[in-house]
Amino acid sequence: MKKLLTLCLSVSMLAGLSACSTPQENTSQELVIYSPNSDGLIEATIPLFEEETGITVRLQQAGTGELIKKLQSEKNDPIADVMFGGAHSQFIQNADLFEKYVSDNDKNVIESYQNTSGFTTSYVLDGSVLIVNKDLIGDIKIEGYADLLNPALKGKIATADPSSSSSAFAQLTNILLAQGGYTDEEAWKYVEELFVNIDGKIEGSSSSVYKKVADGEMTVGLTYEDPVLTLINDGANVEIIYPEEGSVFLPATSAIVKDAKNMENAKKFIDFLISQQMQDIYGTETTNRPVLENAKTSDTMKPMSEIPTLVEDMDYINENKTQIVDKFKDIFASIN
Repeated sequence: MKKLLTLCLSVSMLAGLSACSTPQENTSQELVIYSPNSDGLIEATIPLFEEETGITVRLQQAGTGELIKKLQSEKNDPIADVMFGGAHSQFIQNADLFEKYVSDNDKNVIESYQNTSGFTTSYVLDGSVLIVNKDLIGDIKIEGYADLLNPALKGKIATADPSSSSSAFAQLTNILLAQGGYTDEEAWKYVEELFVNIDGKIEGSSSSVYKKVADGEMTVGLTYEDPVLTLINDGANVEIIYPEEGSVFLPATSAIVKDAKNMENAKKFIDFLISQQMQDIYGTETTNRPVLENAKTSDTMKPMSEIPTLVEDMDYINENKTQIVDKFKDIFASIN
C-alpha cells in the first residue's frame, strides 16, 4: 500500500511538472502553400521539397489576385505559410501580409533581383521577347522593336492589351525603357507608331499571342520567354527574338505569410527555392529562367550573359502603373 501511494505521488508530481512546463515550439512536419503557378513549376518544385525535407505540403492553387484576397481575409488567423508565385509588385503592394525573411542563399542571386525589401524572394525570371513564325517571316528582318514598324508587318503583329494583361503591360514598360524612358515623349511616339502598325488587332489574352503566331495566324508577337521556349521544345517552327534594344526580365516572387504557423518549415521552403539544386533544375528541366547567378541552363535557353538586358525601375512602375495605362488607353483610342 505504501509503495502504491509513493507511485501515485510520483505520477502526480510528473503530471504537475508537465502541466507547468513551457509549451513546445510547433514541430509540425507540414507546410501550407498558396500558389498561382502552373502545374509544371509546381511539379518541378514541391515533390522534391517534400522528398528532401520530409515535410508534407498542402497546396491551394488559384489566381494571384484571388489568393491575395484570401490572405487578407485570413490575416488575423493565417492558414497559409507561404505564397509561392506572383508578380513582385503584388507583394510590395501588400507588404503587411508577409513576414520579414532574407535567405542565406539570397547572396547568390543576380544582384538586380536580390531581396532588398526584406521579405520578397525572387526564384525565377521571365523576360519580354518577340516570337516569330519562321514560315511567314520571309526575308523581313526582326532584330528588335525598331523592326516592328516595318509597313510589311502591318496587321501581322500580335499583342494583348497592356491595360488588362500583365505580360502586355511588361512589354509596354520594356518598350518605353528601351526607347528612352517611361516619361520620354519620343518613347511614347514609338508606342503610337507601333500600335498604328498593329492595326487595332489586340488579343483577348496573353496566351492568344504566342498561339496565333505558332498557328500561322500572325507573323510576329509581343510575348514572354517561358511559353516560346516551350513551343520550341515541342517542335513548333517559331523563333525567339531578344530585342537588340534590351529585354526586361521580371521576377516571380515568393514570401512567408505574416505569423505563419509553420514558420521554420516556411523558411526551409524559401531557402530551397533559391538553392543551387532547385535553380539548376529550373534552368535545365523547365522553361523557367533561374535567378541564381551561376545556375545551369538548357541548350534551348540562351545564357543571360548573351542577352541585351534592361533593368526595370520596379518602384517607379508600382507607383505609376495607373498613369502609364491611362496614357496608353488615350493613345489607343486616338488611333482607333
